Amino acid sequence: MNDKKYLNKTKKRGVRMGIVYITGKVRGPTGKEEEVRFLVDSGATYTLLPEKIWKSIDLTPKRHLSFVLADGTTVERGISECYIILPQGEAHTPVILGEADDEPLLGVVTLEILGLMLNPFKRTLEPMRMMLV
Repeated sequence: MNDKKYLNKTKKRGVRMGIVYITGKVRGPTGKEEEVRFLVDSGATYTLLPEKIWKSIDLTPKRHLSFVLADGTTVERGISECYIILPQGEAHTPVILGEADDEPLLGVVTLEILGLMLNPFKRTLEPMRMMLV
């Protein structure tokens, strides 16, 4: 199949290739909750919450880590944890405390804690085969 022809067809239909979103809730230590629309990012290690969301559920940094972005830039962000609720399950998870213009990301640590994996062909979250090794 001609790749250009396929890409043009998907653009015309409004398909955004490789992008998966899921709506869930996050809960902080005081019980406050926020609904969040996450970009499922299988290339991101940690889940990220924008500043408005993590502040509204009363999260505070427990430690700080440095992260290297795709362009090679290094940034430092606070790390905390929250309770995450998705249609497929719920659990406590570490989160990066993002800045105001950061997009909410659902990273692989959270997916693995929930026993989920991204199926890139169907663009769905599915149970992963759990191994006790």
